[in-house]
Amino acid sequence: MQLPLWFLLVSLALPRIALLLGYFVADLPLLTNLHGWIPPALGVVVPRALVLILVFQDRGMSGWLLVHAIAMGATYATAGSRK
Repeated sequence: MQLPLWFLLVSLALPRIALLLGYFVADLPLLTNLHGWIPPALGVVVPRALVLILVFQDRGMSGWLLVHAIAMGATYATAGSRK
């Protein structure tokens, strides 16, 4: 499985949209190692975690994984703060 560059870039800002496009439009065999209800549940509840799993399965410990992990941390760190 080779994740295309458009998926890696779009999933930084819009992970749910990237997962939907990857599933319906592109010919991506998403999550070949996870079966059952795990991929849809992760895609709805925590899509960034699902993207991290996909990037790790495809690229291993790479710069893309680090960038997506930082985006996930920043998103969840600022999610509860209201001013």
